[in-house]
Amino acid sequence: MTAPEDVTERRDGAPGDDTDRTPAPPAPPDGPAPGRRVGSVEILAVLLVLLVVFRNPLAELVSAPRLQTWTTVFVSVLVQAVPFLVFGVVLSAVIAVFVPRSFWARALPRHPALAVPAAGLAGVVLPGCECGSVPIAGSLIRRGVTPAAALAFLLAAPAINPIVLTATAVAFPGNPEMVVARGVASLIVAVAMGWLWLRLGKAEWIKLPARPHEDGSRLKAFVAACRHDIMHAGGFLVVGAAAAATINVVVPERWLQTLADNEALSIIALAVLAVLLSICSEADAFVAASLSQFSLTSRLVFLVVGPMVDLKLIAMQTGVFGRRFSSRFAPATFVAAVLVGTGIGAVLL
Repeated sequence: MTAPEDVTERRDGAPGDDTDRTPAPPAPPDGPAPGRRVGSVEILAVLLVLLVVFRNPLAELVSAPRLQTWTTVFVSVLVQAVPFLVFGVVLSAVIAVFVPRSFWARALPRHPALAVPAAGLAGVVLPGCECGSVPIAGSLIRRGVTPAAALAFLLAAPAINPIVLTATAVAFPGNPEMVVARGVASLIVAVAMGWLWLRLGKAEWIKLPARPHEDGSRLKAFVAACRHDIMHAGGFLVVGAAAAATINVVVPERWLQTLADNEALSIIALAVLAVLLSICSEADAFVAASLSQFSLTSRLVFLVVGPMVDLKLIAMQTGVFGRRFSSRFAPATFVAAVLVGTGIGAVLL
């Protein structure tokens, strides 16, 4: 007996059906028509009207020296960081879409203890921001990679890839040792956390959600990945640049200098700031460079903590791996990043 849906498919034009049928118009939606949403054109028009109405007060405000300083710092951070951010997002999308997910499962050593450092070093050849490393790590675990190795990759990839290290070199032109210190400290933290998970982690702490079915061509997936990453990472970059400019303008210089003169307080302050700002790793070096009141060691801690523990990463890790995982992994990673960053800074900087 033929199923009703099969009959429907043949009537609509199955293979071999030469009947030329005109598709029926779509049925009207049930219920009342939804209200019209305000579009970008209307918003732009309102903003233009407001600018015209308040042009004199705004002109006086823009001419204020403190606002000019804020604008200079904000724009300089964005101009330096955006090229690296765009390049990193595009390259990350290329790798995520066109490199088979099973590649790393075959490439890593079978022994878990050896797979951890190998996965950490894989971050050198697989650029990407921390937003992309979280779902990739989840895919690696699904493909049979030991969770310890996948977590080492999750922490290392956003911090030691060539794009991030190059951006760090550009942001700190007079301190090339900052590049070495960042790479070494980040790799040590990633491998140490992988081994720690191998020793103390439990499988029931990781709860991976069901993977959605993927449709469409690779080109569509590439465009979607670029759009997603640039919107998220770009937004966090703007917030970070605004925060850096605000700190330089609003916070009195003597307060910053007092905090910066105390090495222990400056390290903790910048570590917490890295968590709160949630800046993409391709751009955080430029924000760190703008905090010139602080020592290189404290800014190194900022660069080590940021790509591993921040608000958006904690939220993403909770969504991908579960709350039991993030509540244990994020605090432990924060402590390890602060301690290792401080130690490497004392030796190399």
